[in-house]
Amino acid sequence: MQNNKLYKKIFRVITMLGKREIGTIILATVVLAVTINFLKFQSLLEILLAVFVIILLNVAAKKIAAYYLDSEAETKIWTFQKSGYRKGEFSYMNIPLGIILPIVISVITLGNIFWMAITVFDVKPKVSRAAKRHGLYSFSEMTEYHIGLIAAAGIFITIVAAVVGYLTGFSTFARLSVFYAFFNILPFSDLDGNKIFFGNTVLWSFLATLVLIGIGYVFFLT
Repeated sequence: MQNNKLYKKIFRVITMLGKREIGTIILATVVLAVTINFLKFQSLLEILLAVFVIILLNVAAKKIAAYYLDSEAETKIWTFQKSGYRKGEFSYMNIPLGIILPIVISVITLGNIFWMAITVFDVKPKVSRAAKRHGLYSFSEMTEYHIGLIAAAGIFITIVAAVVGYLTGFSTFARLSVFYAFFNILPFSDLDGNKIFFGNTVLWSFLATLVLIGIGYVFFLT
């Protein structure tokens, strides 16, 4: 009975994906699959499916973690915001690094190196639920620790997916899961790794160690 309730909650969280997020996941999947497969005549369909599942699991894990922390996590393309004054007026421009970097790196290296950090997420607390559970205003702000936990959920499920992929014989899926975790664990800009690092350094170190073990296996034991 309890398992049925848990499954219903998980299904509810996954169905919370908005049209914008679905579009983001599809765009990220296509960009990564094409850049990973750049100048390599491999099965594009296999890579597309693997990348789609990896990103979907990552996003779903963050949404579930956010749900239990009385908040909402919204996935978007990783962007860099450049601001300044132009003609006496303040303006800013969003540069989609998540789209540009994978393409540029694959083209420059002729497909020998690829980049897989493409999405980030924003967190918005649910004030009404927080007030109900913890008292008015007592949990209305998300701390760096809470945001780090949400990001860590995404990295952790990606590592688990890599292990499952390896044990079940889906080597491409396993390798891409490891690479996806590696790029996203980097403590840089607005990536998951940066959120985890500033939220809980010990947790980041633990996850980074697991990812490095996976990377070592991919490069030296296969």
